[in-house]
Amino acid sequence: MTGASGEAGTGVERLGPRLPSPLEELRDARFLARGVRLALKRDDLIHPELVGNKWRKLAPNLATAGDRTVVTFGGAYSNHLRATAAAGRLLGVPTIGVVRGEELAGRPLNPSLARCASEGMRLRFVDRATYRRASEPEMVAALLTEFGLGPDGACVIPEGGSNAAAVRGCVALGEELRGRADVIAVACGTGGTLAGLAAGLGPRQRALGIPVVGGGFLAGATTALQHAAFGGPRGRWSLDERFHCGGYARVPAHLRAFAADFEQRHGLAVERLYVAKLLWALLSLTEEGAFPSGTRLVAVVTGRPGPEAV
Repeated sequence: MTGASGEAGTGVERLGPRLPSPLEELRDARFLARGVRLALKRDDLIHPELVGNKWRKLAPNLATAGDRTVVTFGGAYSNHLRATAAAGRLLGVPTIGVVRGEELAGRPLNPSLARCASEGMRLRFVDRATYRRASEPEMVAALLTEFGLGPDGACVIPEGGSNAAAVRGCVALGEELRGRADVIAVACGTGGTLAGLAAGLGPRQRALGIPVVGGGFLAGATTALQHAAFGGPRGRWSLDERFHCGGYARVPAHLRAFAADFEQRHGLAVERLYVAKLLWALLSLTEEGAFPSGTRLVAVVTGRPGPEAV
């Protein structure tokens, strides 16, 4: 049987994703005043627990996991960790989350990590130096040994779920939008969704990534992911690094106010860590004149408010 990723499934397909996700046009006077039509690609409606791009990236990885323990990585507010924990519970697969920040081990769990634990995920907190080496085979082998798992006893998924399989899983997102927009924008944490989205779009379309974390590494990361997935670059894409608000999980007062106003205007709950930054960026760019009049603009809604909502 074939799952949402297009690969043979081992149970993932029975979770019943809603694909393709809906495309909903908004009437927002701020965009219309500049001649820009805004629509939302509602990936947040794909699955009630494996929301948005998390489904698209996790499904092809989980399809190969079988009954092996899934080991993955994330920060204290990681949507990816939460989605992986939920998938593990739904599929009856053990999960382990390696969490950045050794100092968190002695503290009460924040709402996001508490949700992971309640889903049955085992949490292992590591210091930041160790976490930075999480992609190195030697470090992964050491962690698996600590967990009592051999190299064949675990399915290891990188931070954010972004690897070659995940990128190929996100190609369908671009394919679902072919001919339906000029610019398709998505919030970026690790670059995997952007890499696959761009590859799936038509030749006249462009993908725009809005990083939610600083550091300037996402251009290189996205390029590397496309090389890993396809052997080279695919599609047209770019990044605008100005809207991360100081880093991941930073939600300053002006962004909270923007998100609350957007919710009131459109009756849509706005996830703060990714989606709010994306929508704020698109409004700012529209008001700067970055999109010519007549542009059909799509914002990919990759998540809904979780336990960390602020």
